[in-house]
Amino acid sequence: MSVARCMAEVSSAEFTEWLAYSQIEHFGPVVEDLRAGVIASAQYNVARDRRAHPEPFGPKDVIPWLFEAREGGDEPILFDDPVAQTNLLRAQLFGGRSGEAN
Repeated sequence: MSVARCMAEVSSAEFTEWLAYSQIEHFGPVVEDLRAGVIASAQYNVARDRRAHPEPFGPKDVIPWLFEAREGGDEPILFDDPVAQTNLLRAQLFGGRSGEAN
């Protein structure tokens, strides 16, 4: 779905509800990467040399970018300019660059 179509079809209230729901029940590409990481780490663990790697592998060992992006990301990013804030939010939610004009 395009950003324009989403803005036309989804109300602010519904969008806020989806954001809240996603905090409770995660979905989307990040969760899919995590699932793939669990499977890959399980495969590594079946074949790992227990002397060389006594500790089992986990998802962080096979998909490090998933966890790097979240470190230190708890602080909100706030701009004085509401247009810049909206552009950042739009870019984070729908992809693209934060400075893009629509």
